[in-house]
Amino acid sequence: MRQRRLRIVAATAVAALIALAGCSSNNGNSGGSGGSGGPAEITFWQSQFEPYQQKWFKTYVDKFNASQTDVKVKYQVVPGDTWQQKLKAAQAAGTQPDVATTNYGGIPAGVANGQFAELDKLLPGKAWSDIKSNVGGFVQVDGKHYAYPMLVEPSTVLYYRTDLVKAAGLDPNAPPKTWDELLTWAEKLTKGKVKGMSIASVATDLGWSSWGLQYNACGHLPINDDWSAANAKDPCYTKLFEFYQTLFQKGWIPQQPKVGYPDATPYGQGQVAMMANGSWAVGQLKQTFPAMIKNTAVAPFPSVDGDPSKPTATLGGWTLTVDAKSKHKEAAAKFIEYLLAGDPAIMADFFRQSGFSKYTVRTSVDQALAGDPAATADPFMKIISDKVVATGKAEPAYPFDISLAFATAIESVMKGKSDIPTATQKASDAIDRVIKQQRLKGTAPKG
Repeated sequence: MRQRRLRIVAATAVAALIALAGCSSNNGNSGGSGGSGGPAEITFWQSQFEPYQQKWFKTYVDKFNASQTDVKVKYQVVPGDTWQQKLKAAQAAGTQPDVATTNYGGIPAGVANGQFAELDKLLPGKAWSDIKSNVGGFVQVDGKHYAYPMLVEPSTVLYYRTDLVKAAGLDPNAPPKTWDELLTWAEKLTKGKVKGMSIASVATDLGWSSWGLQYNACGHLPINDDWSAANAKDPCYTKLFEFYQTLFQKGWIPQQPKVGYPDATPYGQGQVAMMANGSWAVGQLKQTFPAMIKNTAVAPFPSVDGDPSKPTATLGGWTLTVDAKSKHKEAAAKFIEYLLAGDPAIMADFFRQSGFSKYTVRTSVDQALAGDPAATADPFMKIISDKVVATGKAEPAYPFDISLAFATAIESVMKGKSDIPTATQKASDAIDRVIKQQRLKGTAPKG
């Protein structure tokens, strides 16, 4: 998804805005029962994604409606650029949807503003126990579940050209494990007009794409756990700054990239030999650059010290939530259970339709995919699922201003505009200002 990050950043702010609008309404949710003895009618709004997703959602909404007589789902696709306006207006009028797609980053703010219903008593225990252990906390606030997860997309995977790797005298079956080894590969793979790799190099992309590497370098992000103060000057970040700085100043990555981090076009067109990108790049390569697949391999992004258990990616993605003012919470939960938490074959079909560019959050779906010939034949799925998703961390819930402050420091060091101490001091000061101005101290959500 090329606009994935924009949606996530926007949705975090949107959650607060629409929840406040909802609080001003005394009306319950619309979508009556259809009369005495009739089915409970619920509305489901889906943010518009790739075309195959709309087709998949409609197929299974229709199947759910046909499978029983207790609940009828009215399905509506809402374009991302009008989502905020439509949902805010619906909140004010008391006609908000019973069920909606919500990204992980929007959950804490929505819960804080009373937007989402608690789901623990609405879904069976087996639904929660099926969720992978490193993902369960993504949908919890203060130990309670407020969403059911649908998928994850790791932010950082290493893609590399096996033919170019061989030509450079490197072993494509032994990808780099450390940042130093990756730098060596980038140097050896930089030949002529082909750069060694691509990676984010501007603050707006670095702000989110480097989260996993921030965790990898230090085990934490550049703010205290309780959001009381900046933690950007920790010396462990030095290696992170030096890593980006070396790639850029040695000329091993494009100096003026024409596209943003989420776009795999430079790799697909042969301009770079390796690429740091999210799992969504698999879909772009398969759809737009299919000839490149046979010469492409993937691996977990290297760790600062070679430890494969440390995270190198954060996991973005989508969930379904039930509106706190819904008159039909049980019916809404029944639909969510059917679609996301029921027969593993349903979600297995979704991942098949995605070209295995998105990844399941459920153990039972992993097991279903293990028996799917298309899944087992995919050259990327198992590596990303087992070695990247398994160690991924949640995206931070704090305002993106904080991420941008730290990313600005990375870019300034990367491009020789500042030294590390000066850059991290500026980042620390900027983060502390955000904390004070937005009154963030002590507001960090608890999983």
